[in-house]
Amino acid sequence: MISLNTSVTDIDNLAGLLEDKIHHKYLEKYLKKPKFDKEKLRILTSLVDHKVSLNPIQKEQYVITAMLVQIALDTHELVPARNDTDETKEDKLAKQLRVLAGDYYSGLYYLFLSEIEDFDFIHTLATSIKKINEYKIQLYYKEVESLAEFIDVIKKIDSTVITHVTQHIYDDSSIHELIADWLLTDRLTAELSEAKNNGIFPLYEKWLDIDQNSNYTSFLTKMNVLNQETKAKINSSISMLPEKYLFLKNYVINRTDEMEFHHSSIVEEG
Repeated sequence: MISLNTSVTDIDNLAGLLEDKIHHKYLEKYLKKPKFDKEKLRILTSLVDHKVSLNPIQKEQYVITAMLVQIALDTHELVPARNDTDETKEDKLAKQLRVLAGDYYSGLYYLFLSEIEDFDFIHTLATSIKKINEYKIQLYYKEVESLAEFIDVIKKIDSTVITHVTQHIYDDSSIHELIADWLLTDRLTAELSEAKNNGIFPLYEKWLDIDQNSNYTSFLTKMNVLNQETKAKINSSISMLPEKYLFLKNYVINRTDEMEFHHSSIVEEG
């Protein structure tokens, strides 16, 4: 099993293992190869790898199966919520295949865990899926009443799989908010950069579906402020982490340094 204290190559090896498992020749003939969030892979690996009571095989199984669930959920997320009257036959086929692809990836994790008979972990992941679908329904039916509530639901959708795995292996919810904040700032940083460079801001498109009167510039400003506030909150949280989570503190600090270095490099090149 890899450790985030070792080389990045190990993360790449695990990513390669995931890619092998989700490879499907027919699906990839019509759809782009599914992408997975490497930051979620990194932090999930760190959390699992530092649980000493798990053996190496269990650690790898937990990471792979949880990421398969995340990939399935992310694939379903790509399916448009509403039909387009002008869509072509190819568009309809792609939409149907995305649904089937998401179901296929879900089936892989059920198969993987059933083979090792880890039924408690199956229940943990099934519960996380149920909760995430409930959060998505809130967005679909526009049940959020403010931008703050919208962001809170997005945080839960992004972090619930990992926080449920954390709860399962550590029996501790004290770091859930830190994990959620970290994944939020990782997403905001990436999307704000994309918005600046290419004018693409997926989070704004989701919010616009709820509030059609939303102003892009205003939204962009609010997300920049939120990102800075979230980073400050993370710094405060890691300073108060118990000793047993020292690895998580070091992980966040190291990743923050990497992100800032990457960002400064882009600015200099620009």
